[in-house]
Amino acid sequence: MQIISDLDLASPRMRFEFFIASRLKLSNKIKSGSPSLTVALVGMILAIIIIILSVEIVMGFKKEITTKINSLDSHLKVTNGAIGIDDNYSLVDFREVSNTLTKDSDLINKMTNFSLIAEKPAILKTDNDFKGLQFRGVDENYDFSFLKQHLLEGRVPTFNQVSNNQEIILSSTIAKQLNLKVNDKIFTYFIDDKVKVRNCKIVGIFNTDFDTFDKSYIIGNIALLQSVNDWKIHEGNYVGVNLNDVSNVEKDAYNLYGKLAMQSINNNDNTTVYNVTSTRQNNIAFFTWLGMLDMNVVIILVLMMIVSAFTLIAALLMVVLERIKMIGLMKALGANNSSIRRIFIFLTHKIIFKSIIIGNLLGIGLGLLQKQFHIIKLDPNAYYMNYVPIDINITSLVLLNIAILVICYVTLIGPSYIVSTIKPTSTMKFE
Repeated sequence: MQIISDLDLASPRMRFEFFIASRLKLSNKIKSGSPSLTVALVGMILAIIIIILSVEIVMGFKKEITTKINSLDSHLKVTNGAIGIDDNYSLVDFREVSNTLTKDSDLINKMTNFSLIAEKPAILKTDNDFKGLQFRGVDENYDFSFLKQHLLEGRVPTFNQVSNNQEIILSSTIAKQLNLKVNDKIFTYFIDDKVKVRNCKIVGIFNTDFDTFDKSYIIGNIALLQSVNDWKIHEGNYVGVNLNDVSNVEKDAYNLYGKLAMQSINNNDNTTVYNVTSTRQNNIAFFTWLGMLDMNVVIILVLMMIVSAFTLIAALLMVVLERIKMIGLMKALGANNSSIRRIFIFLTHKIIFKSIIIGNLLGIGLGLLQKQFHIIKLDPNAYYMNYVPIDINITSLVLLNIAILVICYVTLIGPSYIVSTIKPTSTMKFE
């Protein structure tokens, strides 16, 4: 309540204190300000720039990584709950899952698409080299929009003809390793109880800078894997469901699981138990890493706030020491300690407001430059992208600046009590 009353500029006393503070300069020197105050101003500006850029960069990292994960993996995966060493243990019937999805109006409104997907270990072999990876077979409903944005050359596979079943796309990382290019044909080996081989044609090369995906996956027609595994055209490893909003993906996964369970009960099917997992569950390592970034930001914010607090305290003490005679004179004229304290707090606020304005202009300006021109580069093998990402969120910046103002004000209250130790009689001879 004391802080709120101190900020009440409507009171006559507060108007007087604010008037006095607004007429004073930070330094009583005629030609230039105190070097200590200049250092304080620069220190505050640097701290605010670091705070703003830290938040922008971490939010950018989280947004970019989350976007890539959600674009390269299905938001919801409907799998068979059976566990076995053979692919046939984990088969899903696309017709049954599709029946549940299309009959639920809530799910239809939330979905952007759903498709039948199969995955199987494979070996790509050239005359001079080979590489083990995961073959992802997809149908015509698969969302290729993200991969199309990251195609370096060629196109995505087509699904309108049987002859196109052996078209694949792969990353530039794999292409460089095996010395492959678009329109090359390569033998793809699948090993179960016996070796099966398919002669696949490369129709596209992509680069997502998401090293985990680029080094491990090739994408082709699910019909190829269905022929390898002797599956029917409606059978695969899972049904991938993409949503238009992933903010409640865990809840959506739980709801879909319940609807599939009810369908099995209604159909008296005791043999098939569907399991539904979300993107977060399927990529827990990445989301744990992103969560750790939040802790890094908190540490940076705390350190910068501490630096700013000590800088402000030093600035306030400097201002008070330069105006000891004025303090003594005001006390002799009847001003109380509380009023003088507020005058110097308002005076020090000039540093705060100037620092916030300059710090925000530079912090946001540098962020916009990086966002537009990608000036600072990164190693995609370590960071999953080739530049420092920036995400400028106005709401976060406003809340951050409000927090800075409040913390700065609270920081100044304690040190301002030094005014009460100054006596009018001792200031008359102060030089």
